[in-house]
Amino acid sequence: MGLVKPTEKYSYQDYLGWEDRWELIDGIPYAMSPSPALGLGHQNTSGYIHTQLLQNLKNCQACHAVLATDWRIDDHTVVCPDNAVVCDLPDDAQFINRTPSIIFEVLSPSTKHRDRGVKFNLYQQQAVKYYVMVDPATGLAEIYHLVEGEYQMLTETLHKDTLTFDLDNGCQLDFDFSQI
Repeated sequence: MGLVKPTEKYSYQDYLGWEDRWELIDGIPYAMSPSPALGLGHQNTSGYIHTQLLQNLKNCQACHAVLATDWRIDDHTVVCPDNAVVCDLPDDAQFINRTPSIIFEVLSPSTKHRDRGVKFNLYQQQAVKYYVMVDPATGLAEIYHLVEGEYQMLTETLHKDTLTFDLDNGCQLDFDFSQI
């Protein structure tokens, strides 16, 4: 699934009327892969990430594990990270309305170039503190940490280590990459 060549810059109002699954980045619509096309590896990996986030954040009153929910950045940009940790999100929020502390994207053949390019740059620009890309085919994860406005690889690719993330509100999250 790829880029639709728009003749105009689309808005959040346009996005709300679209069928199927889309993301909107700087007014440009991107088709998202339908769930069956992603396969069980992608869905299972995302589920394992979410389960661990829920478990590890259960005692944190300020942080929420969010699974595949729209993040409305502005009127021309709406993305749907596979998993995110968002601090101070109202319980009745219908979409993510603030910058997540951590975003996990599970790579798939049809979206990995967007995840590594357009979304990498977008998340860096929006000051997402940690960006984690997980490849279900290899079981490896690349972790980037925002330092002085730019992503730096926090560690080489992981597949069996535990890493502690310092969240925006002072909480910490220990994430065991062997569990995904």
